[in-house]
Amino acid sequence: MTNGEGGRGNDLGVLAGRLLFAVQGELFDRLHEEGFADIVPRHGAVLAYLRPEGVRATDVARLSGQLKQVVGVIFDDLEALGYVKRKPDPADRRAKLVVPTARGRRQMDAADSIMADIMNRHAANLGATKFRRFLVDFRTVIDHQRAMTLDAAVESDRRDR
Repeated sequence: MTNGEGGRGNDLGVLAGRLLFAVQGELFDRLHEEGFADIVPRHGAVLAYLRPEGVRATDVARLSGQLKQVVGVIFDDLEALGYVKRKPDPADRRAKLVVPTARGRRQMDAADSIMADIMNRHAANLGATKFRRFLVDFRTVIDHQRAMTLDAAVESDRRDR
């Protein structure tokens, strides 16, 4: 299979990146308008995985594909800005949960509402059935790519031993 119409610049990575940047741009512009002007797109790498009950930084790293150190630095930023706090994980006192503060929960609610607007707009544009199918197919491609990347990393680790 080729890169599609137009060749270079229309491959999977470029198209996924263009979608990411367009959605991020709208999301953060609207969040800024709603009073969350102190967060930036790089914070989105962890905000997308934050849960009201809290989440471990290691889980966010795994889910997002980011390094644990990068996730930790972003959580440090968000803690300094008042969006999250760290507390002991009741299931494992050695671990910490990152839990949204009241401001963090308000930001999560605002982001959820904005993302629902964006998703609804695309569903209306494509048609609900086509848009649902697109999401299923897109998730399948993502899962397959992540599995291939993980398999390659495991194989590389084996060769390095």
